[in-house]
Parts: sequence; structure tokens; C-alpha cells
Amino acid sequence: MRSALTGSMNSEHPDIADDELAEIGMILEMRRNFSLSAYKDKCMKRRVAIRMRSSRCSDAAAYCNLLRRSEQELDLLQKALTIHVSQFFRNPTMFEKLRREVLPLLYKRCEEENIPLRIWSLGCAGGEEAYSLAILLREYFARDLRQTATIIDATDIDDDTLRAARKAEFNEDRLKELSGELRKRYFYPSGSRMRLSETISEMVTFHREDITVVEKFKPCHLVLCRNTLIYFTRPDQEKILHGVADVLPVGGILVLGKSETLVGDVRRRFSSACPVERIYRRI
Repeated sequence: MRSALTGSMNSEHPDIADDELAEIGMILEMRRNFSLSAYKDKCMKRRVAIRMRSSRCSDAAAYCNLLRRSEQELDLLQKALTIHVSQFFRNPTMFEKLRREVLPLLYKRCEEENIPLRIWSLGCAGGEEAYSLAILLREYFARDLRQTATIIDATDIDDDTLRAARKAEFNEDRLKELSGELRKRYFYPSGSRMRLSETISEMVTFHREDITVVEKFKPCHLVLCRNTLIYFTRPDQEKILHGVADVLPVGGILVLGKSETLVGDVRRRFSSACPVERIYRRI
């Protein structure tokens, strides 16, 4: 491995060579059983560089030495590599589409078949997306909630992120898309943050899951995988999407982020339900 970075540590994104990233990845895999192989190198290098600056390491060799002796820095790096920033009702028009067109049909189907409605927020970060769905259901589908058992699962790979999500406390900036009425109904102050009402938080179950281990995916009717695939390589994007297609029934719904799309031959397994909102129907 090179003894120094080719770029200055004062630059926005210090240059990290492939062999340097590989060594950092090897340390993570040995010490945390966390593999970088599925993630895009450019994204990972940028986030590693941020941790290097924060830990005041002059080069990649020094940072590797820090990782070998510091459990805390290993934790901080893994969090930096996996964190996704979100907010409640991010892209409100997508949630409106779910409310008006998608969820009524899914509830109708589940009621007719007398089965639970299963929803999965994949790569859930702090839980804002899953909790937004719970609020949406409580507000507009009260009858359906009484008639049909509804399961909202939310998964992420980072344990600290999941612990924070279960705590259900958020900074004000995460609530900026919420109306005053919804804030008043479902949130209350907790120190400098806002705590979500238990009537909503108890509707969501959080689990740790590696998104690339598709064999562990469970059957569901609606999958939200927004702004998660962009961090993965093309082969792993295809692998993940095929895994989702495998657990969705015909007519099941997949929602991607605005900057994401179906890739490879997985496209033949879905039709577009709303191209603007990146909503796809399993065929």
C-alpha cells in the first residue's frame, strides 16, 4: 500500500488508491464481518476520506493503523459507509401516489385473500420512511388497519442506526415536510428533539439485514428501496432487484428513488406503474 495519499488532506476528497481501499476493506471484513465488495468504490473512497480527515490521519497507512487499534474508529467508519440521510415524507408526491392508487389496491387484494399486508422499507436508515408509511396508514386507512393485519418491516445493516430508529427521536429538520397538524398529532418534544408517538412507532419492526444476502428476503406486497441501490455496483444492483422480484407476488409493488431505475434483465420482471415516481409493478 502507498505510504501517502496522492492528494492533499486539505482537499475536498483526498485521493485514495484502489489498494488502499482494499486494505481498509480487509480490516473491516476481518474485524466487523462487513464487506465493501458490493459498494461503489467512488462512494466508499469519498466517505473513507471524510473519516481520515476527521481522525487527523495524514495518509491511508496511518488510517489503517488507527483502524487496527481503535474499535471506536471502526464503528465510526462503518457508520459513515452505510448511513443514509432521510426525512419524513421525503418526496411527498410519491407518498400521495401510494395513498391514492397503490395502497387501496393492495389492501383490497389482501382483504379478499384474507392475508396480512406486508410492507418492507429496505435500507431504512433512521426509520423516517417506515414511520411515514405508518402515519399515512393511520391517517387514511384506519378501516383497513382494523380489517387487515398490516406488517411494516424496516431493515438496515448498521446496528447503531437501527437503535436510533427504534428510539424514534428526530431533529427538527427531519420533520420539515410534515404539516403542523401531523406534527401536533404524532410528535412531542423530548429535550431538543421530537419524539414520535408510540401509536406510530409500535407499527414498525426494525431488523438488521444485509441487503446483498437476497436468500433471506421475506415475501411482501410493497417494497420501498429508495436511494439505496445508488451505493452498489451494477451486478449487485441486479442481484438485489432480482431478490426483491422473487419475494413480491404478481401485482406487488417496488418503489425506487428518483435517481434510480431498473437495470439489466430484471426489467422484464416489472412493468412501470408510475415512471415519474419510480413505482414498478411485479408481472
